[in-house]
Amino acid sequence: MRASRLLSILLLLQARGRMTAEALASEFEVSVRTIYRDVDQLSAADVPIYADRGPSGGFQLLDGYRTKLTGLSPAEAETLSLAGLPGPAAQLGLADLLTAAQLKLSAALPERARANAGRVGARFHLDPVGWFRSADDAKLLPTIANAVWNEKCLDVHYRRAEGAVERRLQPLGLVLKAGVWYLVAQVGDQPRTYRVSNIIDLAVTEESFKRPKDFDLTRFWVTSSRAFETSVYHSSATLRVTARGLAKLDVLGSLVARAAAETATPPDADGWVSVTIPIESIDRAASGLIALGADAEVVEPSELRERLVTTVQELVRLYAPTQLTERRPRQRKRR
Repeated sequence: MRASRLLSILLLLQARGRMTAEALASEFEVSVRTIYRDVDQLSAADVPIYADRGPSGGFQLLDGYRTKLTGLSPAEAETLSLAGLPGPAAQLGLADLLTAAQLKLSAALPERARANAGRVGARFHLDPVGWFRSADDAKLLPTIANAVWNEKCLDVHYRRAEGAVERRLQPLGLVLKAGVWYLVAQVGDQPRTYRVSNIIDLAVTEESFKRPKDFDLTRFWVTSSRAFETSVYHSSATLRVTARGLAKLDVLGSLVARAAAETATPPDADGWVSVTIPIESIDRAASGLIALGADAEVVEPSELRERLVTTVQELVRLYAPTQLTERRPRQRKRR
């Protein structure tokens, strides 16, 4: 622990210049006396560190004592400052490692590149979670990540719509998609995708596996996710929509909005256009299209029209004011 703190003090002084003993003590949550002992230890190891006394004093490294990264352009340094997301790193159990790595990078960069990288970090923030959503529960994620890294099989208890199942998985990689973590794992000779939050419980086994040399996690994810998005649509529907309804179709997904834009006819005399969109099922399409209100009319299939009619009738019965069939006679007040 002390060796790690000594290195961190050295890197902090490289990255930030002069720092007081109080500031260093606060940074590492130790006493000021401990910092003085650490500085003495660094000096004994021939690190050119000296102290300036007075209100503006502090510890500082001798000018020119700096490790520089060679061959790293300013643009590359700026890009690296965006490479790590604190939230996902914390979920993986890597928050401290990410902080240490960023500190080392900052300390080793040339002064101009370090300043530019700091400007990027101050001006751009990456938030991977969608609006009105919170990140999935990922308490099992560090254990899964270790199994992925060490190529150890996992015995998982996995929640599915039809009931929980038991699986032995060969974990190949982890993917973060819109705040949701997915595990890509091999079962037999077939890689599959599992939502981490649906894993009820798991155990890391002693059994090791050999990761396929030709497996490309990025390529697999892009290919399989596109295939999934396409496969969920089993039919299509023809609609008449207003201009506002056409704009609101993106609530049903980007594929639906794109299909509507590509198939839209010229507006009729009343400003309505006809479009054809893919749908997953009658139930899902009805629940989505009801949100468009009177800005969309289903032309076909007839089953979808009937489902919307039934839904609207149920809503009317639910919200229509009830008529009192019997009224109580008013009672005269007694004088």
